[in-house]
Amino acid sequence: MQIAYFPGCTLHAKATHLDRSARAAAELLDIKFVELSKWNCCGASFTPPGGNLMTLASPVRALAQASREGGKLITLCAICYNVLKRTNYLVTNDPESQKKLAMFTDEDYSGQTEVVHLLDLMRDQIGWEKLKDRLVTSLKGLKVAPYYGCYLLRPKKEIGLDDPDQPQILEQFLTSLGCEVVDFPYKTECCGSFVAVSAEEAATEASHRIVDAAVRRGADAIVGTCPLCQFNLDNRQSEMASRYKGFKRVPVFYFTQLLALGLGIEGAALGLDQHQVDPRPLLTGKGLL
Repeated sequence: MQIAYFPGCTLHAKATHLDRSARAAAELLDIKFVELSKWNCCGASFTPPGGNLMTLASPVRALAQASREGGKLITLCAICYNVLKRTNYLVTNDPESQKKLAMFTDEDYSGQTEVVHLLDLMRDQIGWEKLKDRLVTSLKGLKVAPYYGCYLLRPKKEIGLDDPDQPQILEQFLTSLGCEVVDFPYKTECCGSFVAVSAEEAATEASHRIVDAAVRRGADAIVGTCPLCQFNLDNRQSEMASRYKGFKRVPVFYFTQLLALGLGIEGAALGLDQHQVDPRPLLTGKGLL
């Protein structure tokens, strides 16, 4: 299967371990990502009707390009996924916005591209049982807390990936890899997101609640899909340790890293050296490296 791929800015800069591990794993699942030949930043935020629609020109261009290259577009970053999916929904359901964006972009685009995430591609087209059959290494014994954050699931009507209040897709994915899933109450709460730019202490506090809750439930690690969440949950752990007595550091994985590990991928493609909290001692201790 070939599918048009929108990597987004962060995966080309800071989150290269998300990009590389996903591409390597996808190839072993017979999925080839074909990066869009021309793409720009998605804008990292969605402008609803009545706002400045010019901010949606870039995602519309990406969607239009994908419509000419197969009609399906995959992305990995939760924020890019949110922006592309909501832009597509807007263009499909709001004729006035569609008309204005067509004038802005010179693209006659009306929502014909299907925007997918690697998680729903695995769920809906590969299936969890078939994924399990493709494993080279079971991740049995690894206790992992699934973290969704804000962007992957909401708003439900526009995104439609899973139930935003009681999601299961990450749990099902991790179970298929052999992981022991650790449920915890902050899995769909905000990590602080872009607040980190203007109010670092608030972002650290929000991220600490998430990490601490996962640790208290017995998690060895946290797994997510968003580069911004990864930064807040992983990179801020040094600050958390200095502010909160008794704080225990834990690795924060991208879901694609665990997928690649389970499929037998080794070395640089895993990107395990790009974490603030080094996950290699944990994986070595579990006999997974």
